[in-house]
Amino acid sequence: MESRGSVPAGPVSYEGVWRFTASATDVSVPRARHAVRDLLDRQGVPLDDDITQGLLLIVSELVTNAVKHAALLSPELAVEVAVGADWVRVSVEDNHPYRPTALETDYAQTGGRGLLLVREITREAGGACDVEHTAGGGKVIWAALPLTTRL
Repeated sequence: MESRGSVPAGPVSYEGVWRFTASATDVSVPRARHAVRDLLDRQGVPLDDDITQGLLLIVSELVTNAVKHAALLSPELAVEVAVGADWVRVSVEDNHPYRPTALETDYAQTGGRGLLLVREITREAGGACDVEHTAGGGKVIWAALPLTTRL
């Protein structure tokens, strides 16, 4: 009998989609970051340390943006973590219709660089990010990264 190697029978044990909601307040930023880190640890997602740190920074930036810019029209936000066999995707959804764009670098500004940072972390990791409208008129901002750093 010829062996063709091992083929997984189903999804890897750490694969899945998790979603939680949070109030659009400052305290939600560290809570969301910790919740995502704890989820990834609990599920045993095999992330490179650099990818983990980048992913947690992305979560912080996206939740901060929702708190700073959408709270008036969206007092609650949703954070979703989706994990595939070789990638992880985080997204933050709010009900504010404004669709932000990454600002150009202006070193005189003290803020407004969060989406630039998200875009740069994602690009360096070999991932993708975008902003999409939701059916309810809000938006979801997401970033997907590979589980390992590209060589």
